Amino acid sequence: MKMTVSIFLYNDVEVLDFAGPLDVFLLANEHGGGKLFDVRTVAKTKAPVMAAYNGLSINPKYEIKEISESDILVVPGGNDISELLADDETIRWILNISGTANQVLSVCSGSLILAKAGLLEGLKATTHQGDMAELTSLAPNTEIVDGVKFVDNGKIVTSAGITTGIDMCLHVIEKICGADLAKKTSISLERD
Repeated sequence: MKMTVSIFLYNDVEVLDFAGPLDVFLLANEHGGGKLFDVRTVAKTKAPVMAAYNGLSINPKYEIKEISESDILVVPGGNDISELLADDETIRWILNISGTANQVLSVCSGSLILAKAGLLEGLKATTHQGDMAELTSLAPNTEIVDGVKFVDNGKIVTSAGITTGIDMCLHVIEKICGADLAKKTSISLERD
């Protein structure tokens, strides 16, 4: 049975924060004969989401009320996530989905969203260098790690910023599916 990968989208999301992980899981699935992952995009509603900086319009396939579980949750960062951090319904959804997931991944300021949901309590985490102070404020009981691409706590994995989301997802592919598939995926991405 395919593992579900839910990539969360919202207004002002950073393009590479979601598109990098999306490509990693889609390519890994292709190398796995289409039998490994069901990759889906999900947002609060199905209305188009506008990406940060460039106005790229993204059409999520699902809305949060349609998704009650996922094997893997990816929470990308964004340029301005203050509105999202104040959205109790969405934060509750992230917390609930995380309870069903085998892996919860964040890219860049996505770690702030995980912190707001209380998911980083007592763990180690990283984020974009520009968000370190805010992460420290949101997660005072979390050991904030600087200067690394990602931090793997087992179930919860946080990555630093933007392109490091690709590295993190390749790492997760290796954990779940083995080094051979991770290597093939990395080569397809021209990372090796």
